Amino acid sequence: MGNREDLLAGATQCLKEKGWARTTVRDIAAAAGVNHAAIGYHFGSRDALLTAAFIQAMDEWGQAIGGALRVSAEPAGDQRRQYTEMWQRMLDSFAGARQLWLASVEAAVQAEHNPALRELLTAAQREGRRGLAAGLLGIPEDQVDGTAERSVGSVQSALLSGIFTQWLLDPEGAPSAEEVLAGVRALGRLAGN
Repeated sequence: MGNREDLLAGATQCLKEKGWARTTVRDIAAAAGVNHAAIGYHFGSRDALLTAAFIQAMDEWGQAIGGALRVSAEPAGDQRRQYTEMWQRMLDSFAGARQLWLASVEAAVQAEHNPALRELLTAAQREGRRGLAAGLLGIPEDQVDGTAERSVGSVQSALLSGIFTQWLLDPEGAPSAEEVLAGVRALGRLAGN
């Protein structure tokens, strides 16, 4: 690998081990095995490097669990089972991505004061919503329209973020996959379904 790739790998390692706020330039340089001046040369700043590493790591995590998001067009009972199984796979994946999710919370806070980071996270969020909608609707991403992205994708994204935040703060009290499905069904009844 070259210095750029080493820096991305080192920054990803630091995000997973230390989170966003506690990662220093020296931490990244040590993890990458390069001089800290290489960060400025290749990325311009620590935040730009952490942003690139974060987006790459979240994309890799998303691709790894992409199959977990598929709910096929089967009879309703089978779709409920598939949705519950999808949540179980998502919750299982959380154990390996806990620090990454913590870093995402930290990145959201940093984005309030960093327009470039905000722009990148906004684009990644839209892509994520589109991917979630595609998986749940059983269609290719390029067929997801804006309405489906902002409805199905946004609601599933909010559920995912909220449930993962609960797992960050209170793993013993966080809901199981079956409890998530029960909650979604109860909300559906409240909404008129």
